[in-house]
Amino acid sequence: MSVRFQRANFLVSDMQAALSFYVDVLGMEVAFQKPNRDKSYSHTVFGIDPSTAVGFVALSTPTQPRVMALTEVSGLAEQPMPRRSTIVLDVEDVDAVVARAREGGYRVFPEERLVTHDGRVGREVGLLDADGNLIVIYRILTTAPG
Repeated sequence: MSVRFQRANFLVSDMQAALSFYVDVLGMEVAFQKPNRDKSYSHTVFGIDPSTAVGFVALSTPTQPRVMALTEVSGLAEQPMPRRSTIVLDVEDVDAVVARAREGGYRVFPEERLVTHDGRVGREVGLLDADGNLIVIYRILTTAPG
């Protein structure tokens, strides 16, 4: 059986605020944007009130086209705790992303030392976007031992 991961999708309450984070802080690019619409498969699969219009943006990285999506839903409730999902991004410059996140007023969790399953060591930092969606950024600094 063949499976190919296409994209992750987060719900956001304000597309412009979300794009400030995903584009300005994380460095993603808008691949395409659909105008708000009254009928979408998102209503069904996310359980969105059918009377609420939804917007949609697909985001790319320089090496991964349309790997992330944002679906705008006005009036979103606060995120349930504990958080149920995250995206994890390998970034070239953890310090620069963290600095941009702090500058934008986003929540930045304390940095942790990352040790992979095969012994490589790196850095990881959790960030929250304006809607409380969790993004973990990391960078591997060493090669696997042996």
